[in-house]
Amino acid sequence: MLAQCKEPGMTSSRLILRSEGPIGRLVLNNPQRLNALSFDMWEGIPGALEELVRNPAHRAIVLSGAGEKAFAAGADISQFESGYADAAMVVRANEIIEEAFLAIECCPLPTVAEIRGYCIGGGMAIALCCDLRIAAEGARFGIPPAKLGLGYDHMSVRRVIEAVGPSAAKEILFTARQFSTAEAVGMGLVNRVVPATELGAVVRVVAEEIAANSSDDVVAAKRVTLDLCHPLRPGP
Repeated sequence: MLAQCKEPGMTSSRLILRSEGPIGRLVLNNPQRLNALSFDMWEGIPGALEELVRNPAHRAIVLSGAGEKAFAAGADISQFESGYADAAMVVRANEIIEEAFLAIECCPLPTVAEIRGYCIGGGMAIALCCDLRIAAEGARFGIPPAKLGLGYDHMSVRRVIEAVGPSAAKEILFTARQFSTAEAVGMGLVNRVVPATELGAVVRVVAEEIAANSSDDVVAAKRVTLDLCHPLRPGP
């Protein structure tokens, strides 16, 4: 079953929802721009996840990007001039983006990022909000704000540190370079790397393994993990 997200104020085709038995899927669908995230996509993510969670059949959620070239290559920079035109718009834009991150991070169901191709900037931030990250060989990872003269907010830095530790986080943030899948798995940025042709099948097996377990126990484990890492943040 395939459905397009129709949250108010967003382009419905940019976020696609699929129901695959016990697995809900959220597809970032902007392949012409390597799935760069437009403001309507950021704004629609919380509602899209809520719709997937409402389906009682779903026990896990997979996030992926449309096409073969990218999970997501960051925020859509073509909208920066209009979206950050004044201070109030900057504040609101940042709130919308952080709301999207929190919706993924605090999603009541376990989340798996299926990463193929570029996973850069905002795309990598989304992946870091997921519980598990599985990448295809050849994927590329990076956080480029240092090259662009842009600040990287406290919570986003914290998520990088939680994934890879302070030393590797500093290398990622200070150099702003792109990392290979071998480097990413070596530093713990992703859980595993698999051949590109096997990515979908492996992610499905992992999601089905999660779905077959006690939902209460899985949700409790996620809640405790969130509490330990972010004691002031709402859990699932």
